[in-house]
Amino acid sequence: MNPSTAFATVVVDELIRSGVREAVLAPGSRSAPLALALAAADREGRLRLHVRIDERTAGFLALGLIRGTGLPVPVVTTSGTAVANLHPAVLEASHSGLPLIVLSADRPPELRGSGANQTTDQLKVFGSAVRLFHEIGTPKRELGQAAYWRSLLARTVSTAVGARTSDPGPVHLNCALVEPLVPTDDGDWPESLEGRSGPWTSVHPTAAQPSSIAPGPKTVVVAGDGASQAARLAAEAGNWPLFAEPSSRARTGPAVISAYRLLLAASSLTDEIERVVVFGHPTLSRPVAKLLARPDVEVIVVAPTGLWPDAGRRASAVVTGLEVTAADQTDWFSRWQQLDEQARPALDKVLSDGLPGPAIAAIVGEAVGADGMLVVASSNPVRDLDLAPVVPIRTVANRGLAGIDGTLSTAVGAALANAGPTYALVGDLAFLHDANGLVIGPTEPRPDLRIVVVNDNGGGIFSTLEQGDSSHGAYFERVFGTPHNVDLAALCAATGTPYTLAESADALRAALVRTVAGIDVVEARVDRATHRDLQAELLRAVSQL
Repeated sequence: MNPSTAFATVVVDELIRSGVREAVLAPGSRSAPLALALAAADREGRLRLHVRIDERTAGFLALGLIRGTGLPVPVVTTSGTAVANLHPAVLEASHSGLPLIVLSADRPPELRGSGANQTTDQLKVFGSAVRLFHEIGTPKRELGQAAYWRSLLARTVSTAVGARTSDPGPVHLNCALVEPLVPTDDGDWPESLEGRSGPWTSVHPTAAQPSSIAPGPKTVVVAGDGASQAARLAAEAGNWPLFAEPSSRARTGPAVISAYRLLLAASSLTDEIERVVVFGHPTLSRPVAKLLARPDVEVIVVAPTGLWPDAGRRASAVVTGLEVTAADQTDWFSRWQQLDEQARPALDKVLSDGLPGPAIAAIVGEAVGADGMLVVASSNPVRDLDLAPVVPIRTVANRGLAGIDGTLSTAVGAALANAGPTYALVGDLAFLHDANGLVIGPTEPRPDLRIVVVNDNGGGIFSTLEQGDSSHGAYFERVFGTPHNVDLAALCAATGTPYTLAESADALRAALVRTVAGIDVVEARVDRATHRDLQAELLRAVSQL
């Protein structure tokens, strides 16, 4: 089976699994794979296909079917002007709240602008009239494609019907298809195209009552950014381990496993996990991402609003809330807790040598205290804080897209809104990226904010990733390490910002104990060359437990 045929087979199957019973087609060459898959489904009695030679007529026919059945209806076109002819129907669907699903075939992206036949820019051609737009990557013969297609279609249909938003309307998937466009005997596809027995993801309405969950499978709770106390309460009610990121607002209570990130990567307990309940937006940990992508693990996503995270494309259910019916009576949680209690002193021993990033984060966390607020930058600082002992502090982070830009300005705004002392933990690049955030006019209100800069003179996080391997040493410093050699004291002096250099743990504690009054900066320097070895040493310490 060739990639375009495999893609069309999965798309049509998932549409049917998601409730589609009628489909409309306007003929064309580039859309042939979808047309043949729809015709096969019609022949098998799985849906009813309607063919029209005029795309405008096809679009309004689909609207009539939607009004008559209340179900979402896809309309398939070829590329070029065919897509534009759907615009009137899309506008009507948008203003009427009708779940029209536009599947527009397209040439591969590399042909745009080349003068190739029937090739134009179809990206977001309907503008803000659609509730969702997605350009599907050109189908390839590789593992993971089926999961991508099914997950995307489940999300698309749920958006069209307003399952999570109560705002139904048209959606648009642009499908880049490559030749051959008809079925060929290219051997077996490298993975099953059958999918699950039901839709790839079962999407529950936002207005639905909380879903019940009982003990049974070995369960862990993952609390990503913005998870809230609901994650903590669920973990405690179920007697399950809680893996909570610093900005989750759930990193408190007896269920928290402080060293979860390292334990997931190094402990055999990870292999025993059978179910994961996800709150918030997990972004920090590759071991967590790997866990959420495992095919043998049931993933339940708790999302009170319309969108939900599922980067691993393995979610079996998306629910509005969760009601835990009983606590797990096995030793599952106690085993994680015991391992975490053993890991903490082992990690502290490794981090006691010098003043590495995680040790700085731990000292800052202690200084903030229960009454303070901590704004933490993306990249290494938030990951360093994630390894620190659990301290019940309010933590704010820009984890939506996890960029380092605007961190100082975010901290200034948070401090102006906060009634107590505010701290910021940032890396040197985040500090330099938003150094203008320190430029505040003389008549403007000024916050009480202490900024701690962990300065490793460049992009320290890259040394812990694949790019940091010695095989890339010839180019690493220039294109990843990016040393800048900026004198932060001089930079602070330019804006009249008080500055302190802390060269030891004791000096850092002394600098942080002072009352926070106005904006000041504390710099702590670390050696970027030690990051990769430190990470390996921390993993070794945990793996030996």
